Formats: sequence, structure tokens, C-alpha cells
Amino acid sequence: MSQFVYVISNAAYLLIGALQLLMFIRAILSWLPMLEDNALTDFVYSVTEVVIYPVRCLVERSELLASMPIDISFFITFVLLSLIQTALM
Repeated sequence: MSQFVYVISNAAYLLIGALQLLMFIRAILSWLPMLEDNALTDFVYSVTEVVIYPVRCLVERSELLASMPIDISFFITFVLLSLIQTALM
């Protein structure tokens, strides 16, 4: 049973690491001019938006956070993923 938990926790750790890498790529892509129908951009946004969207919905409920000029939900999601990844170590 402990080997099963070890394998699952390592898989989750690697999955979170890959998701953080995609979020980093998304941040860099947001600085570049958007290309129409770019497969890489579409893939990165579709994978990362699944994780960022629930946090964005929670942030929008808070008047203080929703009024910020930047998308704070991206940062909060990245920090939460880092905390979960640290807990899996």
C-alpha cells in the first residue's frame, strides 16, 4: 500500500510541476503578440485555464481582489500549486 501512495504522490508532484511550467509559458506568451490559431498557445491556455478559472471565480467574489488591475488569480493559483507540491515532498 505504501508503494502505491508513493507512486501516486510522485505522479501528482510531476503533474503539478508540468502544470507550473505551462503556467510559466502562458505568462511569457501573454507578453508576446497573439497569433491567430496558434496550436501551442491554444494548448497552453486550454490546459492552464482549467486550473486558473476556479480561483478566478473566487477572486471575483472579493471586491478588494477583483478591483486589482492585474489578474491576481494567476499568481494565487501558482502559489497554491507550489504549496501542494511542497506538501507532496
